[in-house]
Formats: sequence, C-alpha cells, structure tokens
Amino acid sequence: MTEYLPILIFLVFAFLLSFGAFFFSILAGKNSSYAEKNSTYECGFEPFDDSRGKFEVKFYLVAILFIIFDLEIIFLFPWAIAFNEIGQFGFLSMMFFLFVLTIGFVYEWMKGALDWN
Repeated sequence: MTEYLPILIFLVFAFLLSFGAFFFSILAGKNSSYAEKNSTYECGFEPFDDSRGKFEVKFYLVAILFIIFDLEIIFLFPWAIAFNEIGQFGFLSMMFFLFVLTIGFVYEWMKGALDWN
C-alpha cells in the first residue's frame, strides 16, 4: 500500500490546485457581460438566418489537417515505444501508414489549407 502513497499525494495536490485555481478565478475575476460576449459564435463567422447557407471549404480542409496530425501522433507514440519488438512487418506497416498520411498532407498543401489568407 505504501507504493501508492506518492500517487495519492499527487492526485490530492492536483485536485486542490485545479479546484483552487477555478474558485480563485471566480472570486478574483471580473464579471462583466456585453452584447458581443453574449452573442452566438459559429465557425468563424456571424450567425445568419438560414442554416443551409454555404461556408468556405477552408474549414473542411483545416478539419482534415487536424485529423491527419492527430492520427499520426496517436499511432506513432505506441509504435516508437514498441519499436524493438515489432520487427520488419511492423516497420513496413507504419511506413505504409505514414505514406498514406503524407498523401493527405500533400493534398492539403496543394489545396492551400496551409496558407494564412
């Protein structure tokens, strides 16, 4: 049971620190509201009446870019940890996966999703 004592102390400290910061921000923070703060904000543009309106493809491209990098990190970390045990098949499988992600990244680059316009 003594092996778990540092974990318990860490959890108690994290709990106290997080809730302390939360309640301190409520007490010390300024509570002012104005029209822009209370307005609805969706996808980078002001809301309008028709919900079937068009929006830029840039939002779709940014979402694809997020998925590409998110998937890459999710699969690369365990692969790197178990690199010595997976052998050549695991290495080639990851190279194929990275190749497919690179194709997606090149597609995003060609469509201009990385440009800050």
